[in-house]
Amino acid sequence: MFVWLASYPKSGNTLVRSMLAAYFFSNDGVYNFDLIKNIKQFPKSQLFEKMGIDIKNEKELVKNYIRVQESINKKDSLQFLKTHSYLFNIENSPFTDLNNSLGAIYIVRDPRNIVTSWANFASVSLEQSVDTLINGFKFGGQFDNPQIEDKAIVFMGNWKTNYNSWKAFETQQKYLLVKYEDLIENKEIEFKKILKFIFKLKKKNFVIDQKKFDNVIKTTDFKIMKNLEKEKGFNESKKNKKTGKQIPFFNLGPKNDWRTLLEPKIVNEIEKSFKKEMEELGYL
Repeated sequence: MFVWLASYPKSGNTLVRSMLAAYFFSNDGVYNFDLIKNIKQFPKSQLFEKMGIDIKNEKELVKNYIRVQESINKKDSLQFLKTHSYLFNIENSPFTDLNNSLGAIYIVRDPRNIVTSWANFASVSLEQSVDTLINGFKFGGQFDNPQIEDKAIVFMGNWKTNYNSWKAFETQQKYLLVKYEDLIENKEIEFKKILKFIFKLKKKNFVIDQKKFDNVIKTTDFKIMKNLEKEKGFNESKKNKKTGKQIPFFNLGPKNDWRTLLEPKIVNEIEKSFKKEMEELGYL
């Protein structure tokens, strides 16, 4: 069984994955980009295609989610799966179930800061980014584009649907909410909280490897990861649709501040659409 690392895009999922990959899949806790490959994304087209499932057929794709997850779970070891999908049930086909899922870590970020980050990452305007955030979106499905590595369709939903849906794990006491802002401000405390949650799910006593822990904290610093991308590139970065130039994945990070980057009209639109959830999370 695996632990879900779920989030709306550009919410800090990569940072959490990097930290967990360095801690669980290295000998010393020193992070490098190869380590993150130990944490697969779901859905991923290759997982479906090797089982003969037509990824161009949305109904067939969704209908086989559980079957593919069962095949992944044949590997008897601690596994994590990253997803940007909301936790849906489409025509009696669930995204996942408790037979395959050990639990879920949900990473959330102030939607006002997601807007600018997604606009940069996806090469779209701020207005388009806001529209995606509020009205929902599914991405992938670019089957004829050779530059797109993964073609599986991801049903992302809108920001509040994505956030609210994963609370279903909370009723089973298998849910941990991680705020990106807390992770940036109190990295050691939040990462220890994440590790304790994972050990609890595995029903194991929590024993920390302090050397690995310290190295994880140090080597997943935003500036270090940004420099690492400059030196070696990062396979999750995209090309600008207009210029063809590579867009840095690690762009502004903690310096991405909606107060200086967004017009009041956009801020008001986001706050009006997500008032309940933003108040619940302390963003308002």
